[in-house]
Amino acid sequence: MGDFNLALAIVAAVVSVLVLLVSVYLLVNYQHPDDANQAYFPKLVVILGITVAVLSILMLPADVANRQACRTAIYSGACSLTLPMKTLWLAVYIADAVLVFLVIPFAMFYYEGDQDKSVGKRLTSALLWVAVSAVVCGLILGILYGLVGKVDFTVRHLSSAVETFPNSFTGFSSGQPCISPLTRQCSAYTAPAASQTTWTMRATFPEYVVALATIVGSVLFTIFGGVGIACLPLGLIFSFVRRPKAVITRSQYIKEATELGKKAKELKKAAEALHQEERSGNKGRKWRKNVKALGKELVLLEDDMKALEEMYPQGEKAEATWALTVLGYIGKLLFGVIGLIISIAWVAHIIIYLLINPPLTSFLNEIFIKLDGVWGLLGTAAFAFFCFYLLIAVIAGEMMLGLKLVFITIHPMKWGGTLMNSFLFNVGLILLCSISVIQFCATAFAYYAQATAAQEIFGHTLQSLRGIKYLYKYNVFQYGFVALAILTLFYYAIFGWRKRKPTGRFQLSN
Repeated sequence: MGDFNLALAIVAAVVSVLVLLVSVYLLVNYQHPDDANQAYFPKLVVILGITVAVLSILMLPADVANRQACRTAIYSGACSLTLPMKTLWLAVYIADAVLVFLVIPFAMFYYEGDQDKSVGKRLTSALLWVAVSAVVCGLILGILYGLVGKVDFTVRHLSSAVETFPNSFTGFSSGQPCISPLTRQCSAYTAPAASQTTWTMRATFPEYVVALATIVGSVLFTIFGGVGIACLPLGLIFSFVRRPKAVITRSQYIKEATELGKKAKELKKAAEALHQEERSGNKGRKWRKNVKALGKELVLLEDDMKALEEMYPQGEKAEATWALTVLGYIGKLLFGVIGLIISIAWVAHIIIYLLINPPLTSFLNEIFIKLDGVWGLLGTAAFAFFCFYLLIAVIAGEMMLGLKLVFITIHPMKWGGTLMNSFLFNVGLILLCSISVIQFCATAFAYYAQATAAQEIFGHTLQSLRGIKYLYKYNVFQYGFVALAILTLFYYAIFGWRKRKPTGRFQLSN
């Protein structure tokens, strides 16, 4: 048993190193050329954030494996070399909260500061914003913890009379297991309804911080994840439906390129005007609204340019480029169909296991258990994949709503073209939602992840906190998630097959 846990500790250390290397690889390949050889502190934050987010997702499978290593023991502490999962959970999520609410905002304020100012002034401005945010968050946390930072457990008081120890056990059987004339009923079964009461205790402050961060993340996860679980696969499928069917002529290419050139000049003038307003200190609500609108127009312009290049490949290998474009769209269709199956499985599992009481079946829980029976890590790998899929869906939902809604700032992630502020925003969003994804998975896969440290934190303490427990008691987030997924499905069924019409002349709002 100890050897198994030692092997688990070694695997955990190796995986942590691999995750760190993957984080560096993603940063190097996704970063914008303008950020090369600079912005080292934001890059360090991005690497650390991605590492913490990925490890937090992998910790639940590790928690399950840690529990399975001790399944023959009476209690987990009876095993030697057992990983201290509860301590690790709290450490990871406190680090998560510090990154989301302090470190990443500081890095973003510093990176987005006026480049004409000195480094000292940019540091001072960023520290001032973060200090104010920290004081406000600290006051809110302290007041809430002092007033309602308690856990209310519903318990039943049971008692029974003292019976003489029997001299013979021949009278006991499966039909008569108790020392009582009542068949199959001990004193615990006959306890009156009045024996139910509430046991109140104060939650630890780290657990309360994790709980509140989970609530904030759950709201974002419900919105972005609910939309993303549908738009992620459907976006790929309808991208194949709207694909270019043939190469356009040179005259058509010149016409489209001329229109895009005019659009680019308009956006350049608008950007210069906004930069002039920024230097003059006029950064009010109207300025921020125009910046968001300009950012979305730039994203759409880049998409139009990419689409035009696909429809008219140039160079000596034009035919090969067109063939790769066709294969790319076929790949999108394939991954879209696979993603659609996973999304349907997720929504179906939420409905039949979480929203229907009692559950119709444990569904994915049983599948993971059977996969573990086939090969020890197969069920764990499938479980981790389903959790990661939710995180990817969150990013897809944020991208879709960012293009559709004015009040959401869009931060696209593009291979070789992602600015560091977009990197920081998306890493912060992933970190904030990763807590909720773990809580969501711990609830959705409660049968598979039973008796783990994650269930103790997210399944018992979190769902019994005052003021918060009702959100989980009545499945508010699950209902919202499914409702938004269904609405997004209807949206794509009505509008998804249509090609986007070119936008008109861009003008700054007055």
